[in-house]
Amino acid sequence: MSRVGKHPIILPAGVTVTLTDGQAVVKGKLGELKCAISDKVTVTVENNEVVVKPVADTKECRMQWGTTRANLNNMVKGVTEGFVRKLEMIGVGYRAQTTGKGIKLSLGFSHDIDYDAPAGIKIACPEPTQIEISGMDKRMVGAVASEIRAFRSPEPYKGKGVKYVEETVRRKEGKKK
Repeated sequence: MSRVGKHPIILPAGVTVTLTDGQAVVKGKLGELKCAISDKVTVTVENNEVVVKPVADTKECRMQWGTTRANLNNMVKGVTEGFVRKLEMIGVGYRAQTTGKGIKLSLGFSHDIDYDAPAGIKIACPEPTQIEISGMDKRMVGAVASEIRAFRSPEPYKGKGVKYVEETVRRKEGKKK
């Protein structure tokens, strides 16, 4: 039995969920998000709560039960609060600077990297070595953070590179004489 799927999603004030033809539309103060609903689950909105139930007791239905409930919960949280991912750059000369809709990264390469943010994503640099990525869609925020981190992921000997703030880099011992 799904431990995630059996809990209903409580809708905060100002959030509406509309279900049409296998698609859920969640509207809130920050905007609107859409998600496809699998035919292996049924989604109902009753008494300011969203309830997800499996169609049958098969393995596929139970898997989609928890996944659908988690996706809908992330959408509700996204349109009310939004999501933020923070990155940190460690290394001499590594810095970031916002440029209009994107970001300019100096990561020790011969040329700077210009990265344009997709629609719905905001990138800010409170300090030259920190990046904050925010938006409604949790998947998009995570994907953008992952792409920026992939430009120069942290190396294990000196720890230089772009890393998540909460990430710890396992350090290796260098060569011995």
